[in-house]
Amino acid sequence: MTISRGRLDQSTLRYCLSLSSSHLIADPTTSSASNEGVRKWLIGFNRLVDVLLVLHDRDELEVETLNAASRACSECWSVAGTWHGLEEGREGVRLVAAKLQGLLDPNQKTYKGQAIYTP
Repeated sequence: MTISRGRLDQSTLRYCLSLSSSHLIADPTTSSASNEGVRKWLIGFNRLVDVLLVLHDRDELEVETLNAASRACSECWSVAGTWHGLEEGREGVRLVAAKLQGLLDPNQKTYKGQAIYTP
């Protein structure tokens, strides 16, 4: 991610979010024998979303970035519920989604008046 004129280039953040579900599946440390990989993945996913919270607080969060995070949550929810050994990830995704939901307008469907991706 790069900062130009004091603002973060959010395209890299969106790219990282788009890889979340693939990383949950493909991370070699993620296995049914140990949930350590899921826990490490969740830490990373949470950190990405924490960056969104900071951007929101700075009034710099782009709708496209929030949409990418919403899509990532949806994909990760599906993956965690479908793949054996990743069920623990669902509770983590639920917590991340709650953080994102807290950023939405009171109608829970828009962000700064613009529609947000919902599955």
